[in-house]
Amino acid sequence: MKVDVLAAEIGSTTTVVNAFDGLNSDCPRLLGQGQAFTTVSDSGDKGVTVGLANAVDDLRKSLGARCLDYGEMLATSSAAGGLRMTVHGLVYDMTVRAAKEAALGAGANLKLVTAGVLTSSDLSDIEQIRPNLILLAGGTDYGERETALRNAEMLGAARIRPPVIYAGNVQNKSAIRSILEKAGFTCYITENVYPRLDNLNIEPARRIIHAVFEEHITKAPGMLRVRDMVNGVVMPTPGAVMECARLLYNSIGDVLVIDAGGATTDIHSVTGGADEIAAMAVYPEPFAKRTVEGDLGLFVNARNVVELAGEKELSIECGADVKEILRDYRPIPRTSGQLALAKAIAWRAASTALTRHAGKFRFVYTPSGRKTIAEGKDLTRVRYLIGTGGALTRLPGRDEILLRLRDMNSSNALLLPKPGEMRILQDHNYIMASLGALSVKYPDAALRLLLESLRLDDKSK
Repeated sequence: MKVDVLAAEIGSTTTVVNAFDGLNSDCPRLLGQGQAFTTVSDSGDKGVTVGLANAVDDLRKSLGARCLDYGEMLATSSAAGGLRMTVHGLVYDMTVRAAKEAALGAGANLKLVTAGVLTSSDLSDIEQIRPNLILLAGGTDYGERETALRNAEMLGAARIRPPVIYAGNVQNKSAIRSILEKAGFTCYITENVYPRLDNLNIEPARRIIHAVFEEHITKAPGMLRVRDMVNGVVMPTPGAVMECARLLYNSIGDVLVIDAGGATTDIHSVTGGADEIAAMAVYPEPFAKRTVEGDLGLFVNARNVVELAGEKELSIECGADVKEILRDYRPIPRTSGQLALAKAIAWRAASTALTRHAGKFRFVYTPSGRKTIAEGKDLTRVRYLIGTGGALTRLPGRDEILLRLRDMNSSNALLLPKPGEMRILQDHNYIMASLGALSVKYPDAALRLLLESLRLDDKSK
């Protein structure tokens, strides 16, 4: 059997492969889906390709085919640490924050964020992290120059040579490139992420992060052989989901996407917010924003969520001893106890992540009296709440979780819509990440398939 495109999502615990046909027509089709456990071997050999091949074989069986050929395979990956990045800038609430938003929006797993001149301790941390990519910022255009220059020089003393993207003061471009290339780094230059005060310019950096990730990810442990099978684009999974969210925004308006995964819980929002709240904001927020909670996951970090929620409380909720359930806890729940615990963890992971993602009102006291300010991302104009990822598309009880998420702002303490105002959608086919990768070459087909997966057509907008 021959299919046009396979799109793989190589996750921290499972690998999912989707088969697509008719991508250049008005009727693109999702033919089927295969799944297997992810395999990662830091020592090299076949790494993630073992799990990828198993998922393709599972797809072949589900299609009832004796063999399966494909013209193109795309992939998104959060395995082997995903896109591990460190970010370094000048002032935390300015250039550092802008660089951080650019990295997160591209799908990065941020391991270190620093402000000011790098120290020897920072260099030691970078060496231990072994990032796939370093993002260097600092200074508004035609503003402060010395910190970014000094940081480029400091990186030269490190014992590793990951690629470096410079997205700082435009006056430093030539000097930064010269310093880094002489030290043996591959250097990429892009526009300043914070060119003027209160002006975020993160899209150019986000785009180049994707390009550099694709170029260098095949050198990462566990991913060394991925090009044996994948002949198309390779993207960070969270970055692909963000691409899909942005594509959807252009079709239906302001959206909020929640992905409760095995290792992390990601929130993506694409919205400009309300003008009246923007007038109270203390600093700018990106139009498309992603936050990732590395301590909130359904399998890798399940015990952490249990600890945060309380073992006793969860045991009562699940009707069983949580400690006993955890002894044989699986990435894909098999028993009623595991299902009950997975549901409880998914709710707590998603609600905690959304609370951290959403902005809040805060009171400050000035000589003229108390004032209300808004801090963080304003989500009050969001029209659609979308659940994606394994838990929110496959787990029994996901409807209840999404309803609770929609209505969690009953106290109006968060910059979220009021209870009942958002329309709930589910990525029924579990293909948002794959469609994000697909949209690079087939944007029209990706949008049609996404609307179909969300059970949303032109008449229901």
